[in-house]
Amino acid sequence: MRNRLILSLALGTLISSASCSAAAKFSGASAFEFTKKAVDFGPRPPGSEANRRLQEFILQQLKMDKCQIIEDAFTAQTPRGSIAMRNIIALFPGKASGKGKAIAITGHFDTKLFPGRHFVGASDGGSSTGFLLEMARVLAGQPRTDDVYLVFFDGEEAIREDWAGDDNLYGSRHIAERWRKDGTLARLKGLINVDMIGDKNLDLMEEMNGNAPLRKLVWDTAAELSYGSYFIHQQLGEDDDHMPFVRMGAPAIDLIDIDYPYWHKDEDTMDKLSAHSLEVVGLVVQEVIGRLERQ
Repeated sequence: MRNRLILSLALGTLISSASCSAAAKFSGASAFEFTKKAVDFGPRPPGSEANRRLQEFILQQLKMDKCQIIEDAFTAQTPRGSIAMRNIIALFPGKASGKGKAIAITGHFDTKLFPGRHFVGASDGGSSTGFLLEMARVLAGQPRTDDVYLVFFDGEEAIREDWAGDDNLYGSRHIAERWRKDGTLARLKGLINVDMIGDKNLDLMEEMNGNAPLRKLVWDTAAELSYGSYFIHQQLGEDDDHMPFVRMGAPAIDLIDIDYPYWHKDEDTMDKLSAHSLEVVGLVVQEVIGRLERQ
């Protein structure tokens, strides 16, 4: 952990409530290690023992991060019958917790079910898990203006081989409906979903189904931080965990590297990932949280 607090104060640097002290800057190396620990559990489809053990690991880590932990257990009706799933929410309360504005950073921790294969989803499921665990470490103990939610989704992947109908996005659909009912959805300034963001050759296209102003804020922030080459101006449309929130009118976007040659292949392993890619996305999202709080 790096400590530049004394230097920052000496230079008169103004540090916002969401711009972390130097000791709490997002670390790609740390996110990479968290990702590796998630991947080490092996294939993690919903309802599996590995999935449950990963849930417990996530909860264990979050307990050290001075946040409020909300377990969102539910039973999903799938083509393979009823499957117990559980979302995990880490809340870092703002000044008017539960009443003021809110920001959410989300991603999934499950992997696609491929019977007879050993698909560990290093980027697809692993990188978002490691990213969120590192973001929780970064946010720990900091005063906040807005409520900041880190949400670990279960059940993003389709249970059948093909993505169709409601056989997907089980966890995010459940949270979106829960937040619609309790008023959290209406308080959101922005929701940023991350998926497959660990690729060594990182290139994040502009997902056009999401909220345009929030997407512009992220891309502008990346450019100002000299990371614009990773946030490219090519467009795509993607159905991902942001879409249940988009459909309910919330300002949500998706950061996804869809140009990943190992997508849903057994070769989606840790050697295809880069700590630098995770750090690029982490530092941009960390800064965006601060800018959203200042709005």
